[in-house]
Amino acid sequence: MRRTLIAGGLALLLLATACGESRRSGPPAAAGSPTASRQDPAQVERTLASLRKIDDLPMYEMTYDGDYDPTAGLAGSTPPSPFGCSLFAALADRDRPLFARNFDWEPNPALVLRTDPPDGYASISLVDISYLGVSADPTGDRRLLDAPLLPFDGMNERGLAVGLAADDGARAEPAPGLPKVGSVRILRLVLDSAATVDEAVAVFRRYNLDFDGGPPLHYLLADATGASAVVEFVDGKLTVDRRQGPWQALTNVPAVGVPDRELRQDHRYGVLAKELDRTGGVVDAAGALRLLNAVRQSHTRWSVTYGLRSGEVRVVTAGGGTRDYRLPMSD
Repeated sequence: MRRTLIAGGLALLLLATACGESRRSGPPAAAGSPTASRQDPAQVERTLASLRKIDDLPMYEMTYDGDYDPTAGLAGSTPPSPFGCSLFAALADRDRPLFARNFDWEPNPALVLRTDPPDGYASISLVDISYLGVSADPTGDRRLLDAPLLPFDGMNERGLAVGLAADDGARAEPAPGLPKVGSVRILRLVLDSAATVDEAVAVFRRYNLDFDGGPPLHYLLADATGASAVVEFVDGKLTVDRRQGPWQALTNVPAVGVPDRELRQDHRYGVLAKELDRTGGVVDAAGALRLLNAVRQSHTRWSVTYGLRSGEVRVVTAGGGTRDYRLPMSD
C-alpha cells in the first residue's frame, strides 16, 4: 500500500556545529548514471523534483517514487572514513519502544530518504550521499536514484530499525554458496523485507558481507515488539547477541560475548548504560536526544530517534536543525 510520509517543521536546538565543509566534491550534476532505478521517466522526474534542502549541513530530503533493484552492484562497500557512532534501543515501555543513534562521520552531504517499493516495506532512512559521487548540491543529479542502496540507519513501516557502527576487530569469512552484499547495502535488504528482529537476522544470514574498502562493521537491530539484537562477526562468523534486559546499546567496541563491566569501560557505552540503567530502559525522544548529546563527538553528523510503534522520526543535524517525520505504521 502506498503511504504518505509527513515531514514536520524545521526548528533549532542549542547544539554547536560539529563538522566543517566537505572535503570531497562530486562530478557535475549532469554526469553519472543510476544502476538501481527501475522507474519510468515520470517517476524519475517526480523523485528528483521532490528533493528539498532542509539544513545547511547540507542535508536534503527526497521521496523515491517507484521501484528499484536493491541488489544492483551487490559487492559495493564504503571507503575508509572516521566511523564512530553510538546506538541504543530503549525497550522497557512496550507501548513506546525507541531506537536512537549518533552518526559520526566525515562532513559530507546527507539525505533523509523516503521509500515505498511495490514489493517491500515503506521506510525512512538516512544516507550519506557523497558515496553516490554527488556534490554538496545534488539538484538534478540522477545518481540520487541510487540513494536507496546506501542507508546508514533507518526504520520501516513494521517498526523494524537498524543502524551500523565500526568494529575494527570484526572479520567476515565467506560461507560457500552465498551471494556477496556490501556492508551498508545489507541495511536496505533488511528494511525492505524484515518486519522483526528474527526476520532481519535471517536476511543477514542469507549473504556474505563485504567489508573490503571500508571499516568492518557491526549492527544494532530493534523492532516494535521490544526485541533487539546485535549482529557481529566473531572469529569470522556471524554471531547474534539478543537483548537480555530492557535496553541494548552499541558503540565501536566488540559487544558479543564481552562482559558488561568490560563494555562499560568504553566511555560512550558507559554513559549510555548508566543512563539507561537509571531509567530502566524507558526513554522518550527528547530524553534520547539528550542522551545522544551526552555522547556526541566533534564529528557527529546527525542524531536520530525512531519510534518503533508510533512511526515518529526526529533528525537533529550537527548544525542544530531539527526535522520531524511520521512514517505510517502497518500491522
